[in-house]
Amino acid sequence: MGSIIVIALLVVLGVLVFLGLFLVGIYNTLVGLRNRFKNAFSQVDVQLKRRHDLIPNLVETAKGYMAHESGTLTAVVEARAKATQANVRFAGSPTDPAAMRDLAQAESTLSGALGRLLMVSENYPQLKADATMRSLMEELASTENRIAFSRQAYNDSVQEYNTSREVFPNVFVANSFGFLPAEFFKIENEAEKAAPTVKF
Repeated sequence: MGSIIVIALLVVLGVLVFLGLFLVGIYNTLVGLRNRFKNAFSQVDVQLKRRHDLIPNLVETAKGYMAHESGTLTAVVEARAKATQANVRFAGSPTDPAAMRDLAQAESTLSGALGRLLMVSENYPQLKADATMRSLMEELASTENRIAFSRQAYNDSVQEYNTSREVFPNVFVANSFGFLPAEFFKIENEAEKAAPTVKF
């Protein structure tokens, strides 16, 4: 009789150990996926900062030729400031969906302002011929492509993380340990989804 109780206790203990290891495995997987999408954002962050650093030089170069377009230049500077602030907020809290939505909106507004600047610059042939402006525009176009690539990699990581946290039985571990859903980096305004086109 005593040996049956010992066997039963060992079976129960074995099941509990197995369940514990299973839950630890789920937890560790979720941690790994969360860290992966945070790392993917750091790649986006590098490219966004590069874009933000290019803009003051672009505006300063354009100022010399576009004296009558101060409103357009001011809009770009203001949009850059808001995008930089939103980027800092999200980088400090990469699991906050509201911060990601603010960042996406700010970057969308910045893309729109840059697009308007590029359209207006078409009316200034001397600006288009300026070597500094041409170099800045080439670097901006390259950066826009890198941002798009990095953003796609980030969104892929978010998709993988969100899927993993929502499937059964992971959802119980995710909800118990505060694994919140991550927000995609998407640009809402259809007109602003395309990167500014450079025609120099």
